[in-house]
Amino acid sequence: MQRIRLRYTKRGRLRFTSHRDFQRAFERALRRAEVPMAYSAGFTPHPKVSYANAAPTGTGSEAEYLEIALTEARDPDKLRELLDESLPAGLDVVDAVEARTPGLADRLTASVWELRLDGVTPEEAGRAVAAFEAAETVEVERQTKKGMRTFDARTAVVNLEVARTQDPELEEADRPTDQPCAILRLVVRHVTPAVRPDDVLSGLRAVADLAPPVPAAVTRLAQGLFDEETGTVTDPLAPDREAVMAAPAATAGAAGSAAAPTQVPEGPA
Repeated sequence: MQRIRLRYTKRGRLRFTSHRDFQRAFERALRRAEVPMAYSAGFTPHPKVSYANAAPTGTGSEAEYLEIALTEARDPDKLRELLDESLPAGLDVVDAVEARTPGLADRLTASVWELRLDGVTPEEAGRAVAAFEAAETVEVERQTKKGMRTFDARTAVVNLEVARTQDPELEEADRPTDQPCAILRLVVRHVTPAVRPDDVLSGLRAVADLAPPVPAAVTRLAQGLFDEETGTVTDPLAPDREAVMAAPAATAGAAGSAAAPTQVPEGPA
């Protein structure tokens, strides 16, 4: 059995697809691409696909991850191309690597988000960000399946800043209108309960009365392991790529290799 880890995107109008919608589309893509999927046992077998920390409906993403289990070995790059061609534009498979290390989900400990606030000036956003970061706690409310819940949106936020492009012409060209626009860059840890970008926006409203006239456009730029020393979010697929490069013979599945069982540990089902 081979396991492949994929990174895919949700762009444009496809950001409004739910996770269940994506699951259905992805399983259709697996059939179209004739991927030799491994299936679960029982009365209703289903493809062995493990999804990790999907973005909320309505948010775009450049960094969604999943893992699939195959019954036959396939080249990850060719598999990525086949799946990408079988999915609608906007749901794009942009990276693939053979799983050589355990615990992909354990390496998704933080996310980098971009929040586009049309109708808000950078100066207004800067004052609100300063008030948010100065607060020890920022309590917000969110409706959950168990009713309204109150929690702190400040503790999970590692960094929040007003982002600016280096080229003013690019910044101007990126605006859909001539209205002011502020772009926030947010780094947030994955905690329980999860702190989402809309929770941070609620916090900005609570501490600084920042209320954009139109809903914010939110995009996840990256997710992975948070590096305490550099304050950055690292690529969660990097350990697998390094393992493949360190043991290229194991990729081909050479017969009689004594190191193969230890070089390719099985991940979670």
